[in-house]
Amino acid sequence: MPYISTFNRNQMMVCSWDSFVEAESMARLIDAFVNSLDLTKYNVKEAAKEGRPAYDPKGIYKLYIYGNRKGIRSSRKLAESCKVNLEVKWMLGGVEPDFRTISDFRKDNIDSLKEIFHEFNRRISGAVEWGFTSIDGSKFQADNSKDRNFTKNKLDDRIKWLNSHTDEYLRILKEMDEQEELEEAPEKLTREVIEAKLKEAQERLARYESYQKLMEETGESQLSLTDADARLMKNKNGFAVSYNPQTAVDSETHLIRDFEMTNQVTDHGMLSPTMDGIRKSEPGKILEVAADKGYENGEDMIKCLENGIIPHVIMDGGKDGYELEIFYEEEAGDTNSTNPEELKKSLHAGKIPEAYKKVISDMEVKEVRRKVKDDPGESEKAGSIYGTPEEMLERAKEGYFVRDPERNLVYCPAGEILRQKCIKKNGKIRYTNKNACKHCKNRNKCYKGKGGWKEIDFTKDTLEKPCKDWLQAEGNTCESPKQTAKCHFEKVKVVRFLFKPRLEIMSQRMCLSEHPFGTIKRAMGATYFLLKGLQKVTGEFALLCLGYNIERAKNLLGFRKMMELMAGT
Repeated sequence: MPYISTFNRNQMMVCSWDSFVEAESMARLIDAFVNSLDLTKYNVKEAAKEGRPAYDPKGIYKLYIYGNRKGIRSSRKLAESCKVNLEVKWMLGGVEPDFRTISDFRKDNIDSLKEIFHEFNRRISGAVEWGFTSIDGSKFQADNSKDRNFTKNKLDDRIKWLNSHTDEYLRILKEMDEQEELEEAPEKLTREVIEAKLKEAQERLARYESYQKLMEETGESQLSLTDADARLMKNKNGFAVSYNPQTAVDSETHLIRDFEMTNQVTDHGMLSPTMDGIRKSEPGKILEVAADKGYENGEDMIKCLENGIIPHVIMDGGKDGYELEIFYEEEAGDTNSTNPEELKKSLHAGKIPEAYKKVISDMEVKEVRRKVKDDPGESEKAGSIYGTPEEMLERAKEGYFVRDPERNLVYCPAGEILRQKCIKKNGKIRYTNKNACKHCKNRNKCYKGKGGWKEIDFTKDTLEKPCKDWLQAEGNTCESPKQTAKCHFEKVKVVRFLFKPRLEIMSQRMCLSEHPFGTIKRAMGATYFLLKGLQKVTGEFALLCLGYNIERAKNLLGFRKMMELMAGT
């Protein structure tokens, strides 16, 4: 059977390197774009001038942008591509930097990567028409395993477990000292084994206690040992130590206009920060943004309106809109202006700006009474009505949930520690400890709900709550001291209004913001970060967004138009 003929490997040939690269290759766009950049604006750190000549920094930038678009992200694989990939050889002119040079360059110039991403968007902004913006977040795993991440509850459980094991090892050693032979002791349970286990348990206990002390001193809710900025987050596969990048995707072009890197577990309060860059690029223009219900936050929505941004956040079914409230100020602004300063003045003066006529209604200025504390209560001054943690724990075992405001934790009747889970919209603080409740012997005595654990809410002034079922089982009555703080009421003026997001914009949100993340994770193979630290992963994500935008813009504008824009002509 005849086969397609192949070339003779020993045959000499005359050709140019340019012939190895396709006419409309992505490599040509990246090459033209980077060649046109003025790297002096980005404070690029080059290699020392002494010794052998340094590599051209533009070549390293080309390598990074190309590699991230093609799913080649690690420094070692990029170094290998310089030897075997014809497009990479063409872009770099045949040089072959080693992986250390590539890695060090990225480390030293990580801040410039987001600026280069913004420069690309500026290049194409004149050739496209921007629509409204859709914002969404997605979890990307950090370079930190769950075993190297600790929460306060996790540390409490491990310290309790180690204390019990330490006590058991000491008990066995004491029995060994009191009798020559330990009756019915297994062969492996020797003094040397027990002493080794005891030493290991004590070392781990000291290490965990130091972690606990550090978290209490810094006020952090989590501690990640490998990547200090990463946080444990829930995703579709369970929990993983991750980051939560926020992308702002344009409705007309599906390009990523901007992004904001955060280690915040939820999306609350991220509308205004993510839109800040777009706001600066288009001053004086009314912007519109769509987001899912996870972004529902009254203060954040007010910030957007004050800054000339209309936030179309998905509402619960049956709601007409969001009832918002701001403090009244007499100085009125120009209602016909779209300047953020004038918009803010108009809103606080109780005047609806012309730009917001379709989304704001029922605006009124009202005088309301607000409770103001005169002095901190005695409980707040003392920290606790019971004094020491030991005294609080003893009180809790009588059948009460006792809150320690200084350490921000709650002792339960079973002697376990409940940590803060969240702060509710009404200001109450919710405490829980899932692991402790699941393995609690007295669970039925305390909690008889459908869920698997107890969740209890405290106000900032409440220091104790009775567990009625526990007290009833013990034959005791509910007696809880009242903690009251002196306060008075003041009359203040506020502006209240109804904000109605546009349904036609909210309905388009999902098809806009989801697929860029899908492309980055599946097509580009970037489901996790290689670098550590918030600053570095910001630069790494900028490369991913830039690679996505180059491909997307090429499909929208065509290769020739893109070459003109990338060359700056």
